[in-house]
Order: sequence, then C-alpha cells, then structure tokens
Amino acid sequence: MTPADLSLTVQHAVRRAVDDGALRVDVPPRVKVERARPGGTGEYASSVALSLARPAGRSALDVAGVLKERLQGAPGILAVDITGPGFLNFTLRRDAGGDLVRAIRTAGAAYGHGTALAGTVVRFGEVTESRAAVVIEVVLRLLQSQGADAGFGGGEGSERIHVRPAPYAPHLLGVDAARWSLLRAAPQDRALDGPPLLVQHERNSLFRVRYAHARVRRLLVNAAQLGFSPSYDTECGADLHAPELLGVLGDHPLVLLAAARHRAPDRVARHLEATADALLAFQHTVLPLGDEKPSAAHRSRLALAEAAGTVLAGGLSLLGISAPDQI
Repeated sequence: MTPADLSLTVQHAVRRAVDDGALRVDVPPRVKVERARPGGTGEYASSVALSLARPAGRSALDVAGVLKERLQGAPGILAVDITGPGFLNFTLRRDAGGDLVRAIRTAGAAYGHGTALAGTVVRFGEVTESRAAVVIEVVLRLLQSQGADAGFGGGEGSERIHVRPAPYAPHLLGVDAARWSLLRAAPQDRALDGPPLLVQHERNSLFRVRYAHARVRRLLVNAAQLGFSPSYDTECGADLHAPELLGVLGDHPLVLLAAARHRAPDRVARHLEATADALLAFQHTVLPLGDEKPSAAHRSRLALAEAAGTVLAGGLSLLGISAPDQI
C-alpha cells in the first residue's frame, strides 16, 4: 500500500462514518498522511481526526476512535493506533489484497454474512402495502444473514418499518427493475421512477450493477480463451493496485451489518453501485493488451475481478434481484 492508497483508505473511512451517522462533517477532499514521527507508532500517521474534531463537535480522540473502528482490518492495514491528542498511526501489511480475495472466494455468496446479531430476536407485523412488504422481506434476509432470529409475528409488540408507499409493478417493469425502484431509495423516500430502470445506460444504476457482474463473467471467459485463470497464490496480492475496489469489497461485511441494524436495504443497493463503479474502472487492467502475454499480475487482477463479481451477485441476491451472466 502506497501513501496515496492509504490516504484514499482513510478518506473512505471518513465517508463511511458520515454515511453511518457516526460523524456529522463534510468529507475532506484529501486526507494527508505522512511518515510517523518520533513518539508515534507504525509507519505512517494522519492528523485527520484533529482537523475534523471541531466541525464534528467532538474531541479529536473521539473522532479518532470512530475512524479506527472503520479502519481496522482494511486491506493493506495491519494495525491502527491512536497516539497523543488524536493522531492515527498505521502499520501496513503485505499482501492484504490477496487475503481479501481468498476470503471472498472461500465464503462465496455468503461473504459478509456473520453472527454479530446472534441472540437478537426481531418480529415484524404482517403488512399489506406493496413496498413495505418488499422492504421487510429484504430486511428479514439481512437480519438473518447476521445471525438474528427474524420473522413475522409478535402481536402488539412487533416492529414496524416506516415506508413511503409505492406500487410494486413487476408486470410492468420486470421483477428486477420493480424491486430496485423500491429498494434503492431509503424506505421513507419516494421510490425511483420505473421506466428509466429499463434503459441500458450508465445513468441507470441498476444497469451498471448488473452489467458489472456480467462483465466479470465475460472477463473469466476471455481469460480462459487466452489460457489463464485467476490466481489465489500467497503472493497474489502483490500486483493489486486497486485501492477503491479493495476498499469497497472490504467494506461489504460492515455494510450488510449496518443495513440489518438500521433496517435499510438501500445501503446495500448504494454499496453495490460503488462496487460496480470501482470494478468497471479497474476492469481494463485485467486482460493482456495487444501482444502482451498473461502474467502473474493478470492472474491476480482476474482473481480480484472475480471476487467483485461474487460480492455483486451476493448483494443482488439479498435484494431478490438476479445477477446475469450476460447483458
């Protein structure tokens, strides 16, 4: 991980803290990192928590703690320490990208599922409004993916989700577009207009997500035609220079947990958009160009692309939306 990669990773952690509501600040356009000074720990340090403390209305130590929670386990980072009044200190690790790719390959579509909510019992009352029924169906899957005992029932003590009503129209839009129109917007916001979701254009968020998955499947076919396959060797992370893609893939478990806790399927949809955009920006580096021969770097990048496709397919499945092999 380069200092530039680390800067993007820290900035991404700030953005996630803002999206989660843990910090109420403007995300800085750039986060400065520098070599750790005497008295610090690790290899690099950042004073971003000190600069955000006043606008956040919190102490720098509090802000640093919020960011540390979102940086631990990030690709490329071995350890995060807080020193002095709120400096973040980083110890970097080798081949973190390879570790993440192998973890996704091992878990498959269940990557991001966990037991954080084990022992939690959630019961929803029966609903008849169309959008509420779709939202609760997905929330139940999210809760169960995190180990919760979730279902319907509970009588007067059952939980309810406040949803802005909207029709569910698979007969007009198809199942995928109809569901995305209801789930991409926050439950209390107006659902997305349906007809634009049928247009194959980059402005269509559903198309970008599903196209990104289809693109991964095509990359795997093309690579096989060129005589190489994804590499999951212990050194496979050495040639991965894709901090944005690694960052969103590493965030996936946290996004699923936050979506379950906040009863917010839209968080999953937005995260899939970010994953698709990062994958589509990275895809051009995967296959050899011209007379170039396939190398270890290409095999590593193909493995990363495959991991992104796995995350896209798993996330779409939680939303009840298909992940096509071709579009």
